[in-house]
Amino acid sequence: MIMTPIVDRKWIVKPSGDPVLVRQLSAEIGIDPVLSNLLVQRGIKSYDEAREFFRPDLSMLHDPFLMVDMQKAVDRIELAVNRKEKILIYGDYDVDGTTAVSLMYIFLKHVTQDYLLDYYIPDRYDEGYGLSYKGIDYAHSKGCSLIITLDCGIKAVEKVKYAGEFGIDVIICDHHLPDAELPAAVAVLDPKREDNTYPFDDLSGCGVGFKLAQAYAMTHGIHREEVLELLDLLVVSIASDLVSVTGENRVLAHYGLKQLNSHPRKGLQSIIKLAGLEKHLITIDEIVFKIGPRINAAGRMESGRTAVDLLISGDDESASKIGDEINNHNNERKSIDREITLEAINMVRGNSDFDNKKSTIVYNPSWHKGVVGIVASRLVEAFYRPTIVLTKSAEGFIAGSARSVAGFDLYEAIESCSDLLENFGGHTYAAGLTMKEENFEEFSRRFEEHVEKMINEDVLTPIVNIDSYLDFKQITPKFFRLLKQFQPFGPGNPSPVFISEKVYDNGNGRCVGTDNGHLKLELIQEIEDKSSPTSYTYPALSAIAFNQSEHFSHIQAGYPIDICYSIAENYYRGIANIQLRIRDIKDRDDIF
Repeated sequence: MIMTPIVDRKWIVKPSGDPVLVRQLSAEIGIDPVLSNLLVQRGIKSYDEAREFFRPDLSMLHDPFLMVDMQKAVDRIELAVNRKEKILIYGDYDVDGTTAVSLMYIFLKHVTQDYLLDYYIPDRYDEGYGLSYKGIDYAHSKGCSLIITLDCGIKAVEKVKYAGEFGIDVIICDHHLPDAELPAAVAVLDPKREDNTYPFDDLSGCGVGFKLAQAYAMTHGIHREEVLELLDLLVVSIASDLVSVTGENRVLAHYGLKQLNSHPRKGLQSIIKLAGLEKHLITIDEIVFKIGPRINAAGRMESGRTAVDLLISGDDESASKIGDEINNHNNERKSIDREITLEAINMVRGNSDFDNKKSTIVYNPSWHKGVVGIVASRLVEAFYRPTIVLTKSAEGFIAGSARSVAGFDLYEAIESCSDLLENFGGHTYAAGLTMKEENFEEFSRRFEEHVEKMINEDVLTPIVNIDSYLDFKQITPKFFRLLKQFQPFGPGNPSPVFISEKVYDNGNGRCVGTDNGHLKLELIQEIEDKSSPTSYTYPALSAIAFNQSEHFSHIQAGYPIDICYSIAENYYRGIANIQLRIRDIKDRDDIF
């Protein structure tokens, strides 16, 4: 699928770090100044801080009892265990929710009988996000007297009251922003509470569940290894939910990746094999692009419960069977996603009314609700405007997903039209919404009006943030070995992006992909020695540029290009090689 942007990206090189600090760190640690500059840019200013950054340790994890209501949650679970109460573990249908439910279910099997545990994932289409009345009715029908919500529940004031009418207590484990009124639950664990006392507020929903398991284990003689073995689930959540990979999350992700690469549980092992990652060193990127989407596909195409069934699977046969089913869902999802994205792009390009608009809103009643969020993200890539993609929902309603561009508060724009909506939720850059069909035209008008009024024109130009300039001669095996120690990458600690100027393809470059939309290049750079008339050509570096085939004729003609890129490891037939992942290309007309 060709997703060529319609606007040029703006390259912005970050200011270099304090040169005194850069030189000092470079000398103390013994690393290239380019790498010490990356540290200083990330706020690391001393040898001790660098050691903590490069050597995350489990001793850096915070005491879970610093979280408000943690003792109450532990006491209520202990009471349920002692009384042999039935417990329902309830979570959202996305990766964060299903990994969180799986983590809590596996942990509680250490402290109570299997028959006293059940789990529930709401239907994306029938119930929507969060704690539902249907889910509470299910808990009541099964005789459950305690519900533990994960990755949801922080706004479920009326639902918690409804559960109380059946004598069902609720423990909430969430990480979303609460409203002014908290649900009257037995315990509300959320590091984003206004009265929060926990030192780190960007845990995933699964992360909050992990802290509850950690707290219970600490006070009930459960060996910490039984908690740490859950970190493979937690790192999948951290990566997929795009929480920051800093602070406590960096430690959890570091050890989670170790667990995922060495001893993943059988369900995750099944997905790893299906994704072709069994011979790879799995990184955050592999989780985001290959593991997470397969788990998500269950909730998008059928039921999120299937994802939990896979993740808690205890034997190879069932893990393989469920994994194949989920992989088929993912393939179906990709096919539908591709088809709808092309329809939506053609809808925009074929209608001149969109030409002068600052937002994109498209609606087709036949589109699959499970992929509208993905399609919205694709449209942002293509047109770089705040975008809403809608489809038919329940009788008389349309619903969909919204995605924003950097620097624009999408949630505020939707909230300005809240009188036209049945419900909505989300955050600055992503949201979901539902409205009556007769409100669509007025909503579209007012949303565009708000965007046009509030958006800065500069925001509509996509930006590539670049860490520093780099010459190919600096990309040595030692340089790359040290660069890898900056991992795990993610929000808050992104993979460094470099610029190299005046590079050429060595003649082996080609277009690849099912639609020839990508570039596979072998790049060389000639560096002029100013002290002599000689120039040096360094060995070619392999590079991949997704959705940038429009540059191929220029490159094939032998002209130079400037590139901005990250440096990664590419596996081919079990052998790892350095590969440049090109973010953007600028053509040059000058010949070296």
